[in-house]
Amino acid sequence: MTRRRPPTTLARTARLLTDRYWATLPGRLRFARAACALLATGLLVLLAVAATGAASTWDETARRDAPRTLAATQLNLALNDMDAQTANILLSSGDAGTGKGRLGESYAKAGGFYRDAQETISRSLRTLAAASEGDPATEATVVTLTDDFAHYQELIGRALENDGRPGGKDAAREDYRAATDLLAGRLLPEARKLVDANNTVYGRQYAAARGDLDLQRSAEAVLGVLLIAGLVLFQIHLARRFHRVFNPGLIAATLCAVVAVVCAAQLLTTTYDRMKVARRDSFDSVIALSRSKAIGYDANADESRYLLDPDRRTTYERSFLDKSHQLYGIAGAGLDTYDGKLDESWSAYRKDHDEKRFTGEYRRELDNITFAGEREAAEETVEAYAVYQRDDRTFRRLVAEGKTQEATVFCIGWASDTSNAHFGEWMKALDRVTAINQRHFDLAVRDGRGALTTQAPMAGAALLLTAGLTVLGLRRRLAEFR
Repeated sequence: MTRRRPPTTLARTARLLTDRYWATLPGRLRFARAACALLATGLLVLLAVAATGAASTWDETARRDAPRTLAATQLNLALNDMDAQTANILLSSGDAGTGKGRLGESYAKAGGFYRDAQETISRSLRTLAAASEGDPATEATVVTLTDDFAHYQELIGRALENDGRPGGKDAAREDYRAATDLLAGRLLPEARKLVDANNTVYGRQYAAARGDLDLQRSAEAVLGVLLIAGLVLFQIHLARRFHRVFNPGLIAATLCAVVAVVCAAQLLTTTYDRMKVARRDSFDSVIALSRSKAIGYDANADESRYLLDPDRRTTYERSFLDKSHQLYGIAGAGLDTYDGKLDESWSAYRKDHDEKRFTGEYRRELDNITFAGEREAAEETVEAYAVYQRDDRTFRRLVAEGKTQEATVFCIGWASDTSNAHFGEWMKALDRVTAINQRHFDLAVRDGRGALTTQAPMAGAALLLTAGLTVLGLRRRLAEFR
């Protein structure tokens, strides 16, 4: 006689679960209830993960990624400004012994701007040093920059000291030349490296966050549809099986599920859209415009260097043209043809915004127009830039005619018809279009965080109610089988 083997523990467990959740009508009701509760729980877990990830992303964006990238761009700008103002001080100081030839207003303002730039550099280095903790490569760059800036300040200090001595102009010029070489050879490349490194980190984190949101949105849609469909089918089954029109608990649970799914979808969609606005639509423009401002200051400094150091005029003229092409690149244009080609390409662009006759930072901004008023402000910036470019040709003509003093006053003076005044108008126009993008970046961060504080709690509460009401809605039906 063959003895029957006792069922294994796993088989007994499976049989018990089948008897409880499938073999009988009460079991199937319990299974449907458990399935709906599990779907609601899955959505709740997904929502918690998404909300936590979004909160972390917004915190990193607003408190770390954007500030340290902007600090790097401000450092780049301030380095160029400090060097330009040093050249302007040396140009406008006149004779140290008699004070003869001093351009009083230009000298005073250059000194004030010099000190402002120096303070901005020190503050930016402190910000970057704090933000780079835990990132060895960036930390090393900041340390190198700090050391090189200390050496740069020593050279500039020596130049200004020599300029204050009778007959010290030549020595001051030599010290300034060494400082400018250090700036161009080490400080500016290091500053640009920081801008690119921090911007790359932000871009990588943005791409990762958007990728996560893509998956979360898909999962939320699938789970949400399954939950609502399950509750609706459950209600229909109960109505047919028990010959009742509706189950109040399940109807309330279904409504809560709809609210939860809608709120979760709005949260994920808002986060997805606001991240794009913060990064691609606004911050990319902020970086391009900040970079263009730094290049503009460096180009303006090249004019002052051109006046201060006649032995390097060819070098500084070529440098000015290179920076002009970085801002508004025109293939094959030299200083003698740049203005005409700028006017021609700009007229073509105004007729057709898809016209691609120029490149550079302004092309990058004009290809990323998103917000109300941005195009007008960007176009005003380019038009102010064109005025400044025409002034450069006037300035060089005065130098070529031997009118060095007139060229100096035109270059660094503050009358409304000088190149310096027009440079100021160009920078103000640039600041206006930057401010539009910065404002929308701030709004995107605020809206993204706001969605977390409103939509996430509503969706979470609605999901908890969905699970609770599903359980309560079936309690009376299951009690009928006891």
